[in-house]
Amino acid sequence: MSRASPAAARMRPPSTQRLGQRIRRAFFAGPGSTAATAAIVGIALWLVPDAAAWLVGHAVWSADEPACQAARGTGACWGVIAEKYRAIVFGRYPYHQQWRPLVAMVLVFALLAASCVRALWHWALMPAWVAGLAAFFLLMGGGLAGLAPVGTDRWGGLPLTVILATLGIALAFPLAIAVALGRRSHLPALRGLCVLYVELVRGVPLISVLFMASFMFPLLLPSGTSPDVLLRVLAGLVLFAAAYMAEIVRAGLQSVPRGQLEAAASVGLGWWQTQRLVVLPQALAAVVPGLMNNFIAIFKDTSLITIVSLYELTGALGLALNGDPLWRPYKTEGYLFITAIYFACCFSMSRYSLWVERQLARGKAR
Repeated sequence: MSRASPAAARMRPPSTQRLGQRIRRAFFAGPGSTAATAAIVGIALWLVPDAAAWLVGHAVWSADEPACQAARGTGACWGVIAEKYRAIVFGRYPYHQQWRPLVAMVLVFALLAASCVRALWHWALMPAWVAGLAAFFLLMGGGLAGLAPVGTDRWGGLPLTVILATLGIALAFPLAIAVALGRRSHLPALRGLCVLYVELVRGVPLISVLFMASFMFPLLLPSGTSPDVLLRVLAGLVLFAAAYMAEIVRAGLQSVPRGQLEAAASVGLGWWQTQRLVVLPQALAAVVPGLMNNFIAIFKDTSLITIVSLYELTGALGLALNGDPLWRPYKTEGYLFITAIYFACCFSMSRYSLWVERQLARGKAR
């Protein structure tokens, strides 16, 4: 007698709800929902016309300062972006060399995009990242291949924000996993050291960590030796982010049922194999939203490095407008411009997190 073959997987049947039913369920499900919908619509009708007139209708789009001055109070001056966008995006980097940070930034964005495509998850991504980061620092720093040297104190704008966030996440993540595992260790000294690190870092604001990494740490080194300020800031950002991320990972580790550990031990897996093959995949999958929330926070926290005279996107905006009395009054438009950049990056990270969650849910459904 032949064995029955498993039934082929079928797609979920399409929803039979009509559009009107879905709208009613989403916005008018009850008295409270209806009142909230009406309030939001009323506020939008009150604010949107004036906002649209200021943002678009009466706005000045060319770099015409007299026209912007005439439109103050009634329309936005987007001409400040046309005039200052290079200073905002690239900071204090030498004007005639700004093609270098542009190429470097595009290269990092391309690597990030490739790393998000499941079909490209292959070991070849690792050497690609090594080569890409080497090219980034070569383009930004120069000194080789006929490129004029540019010190890290002249780096700024969006390229600095992107590389600090990328390296901060990439370096903090494995450190966070190690600290989370250390907090669950049976060795009292190791567990106590990890607890001390997490509680100490979480007890101080990031500004103080950056300040100490930039100004206090060199005082502890021998005279005449001091790491580059960019490395010191990156180290402070990594240590700070890893402490918070470690608690997220620890929460995921605690969600793994003990039966999984017993099953791994029953088939002869050692401690490292159990963590790598059984525990960590389940733990990290359970905390994807928390991890992405932390990644987004790291990206936005890079704006605090201005206090140590590294002018990322937010700091570059201040430099671009504060030094020019003609365009200084239009800071609102400048902040809206960098807000759009931050939102685009953070929204992309959020949507990718949702995609990862759907992939994990699909795997569990099987």
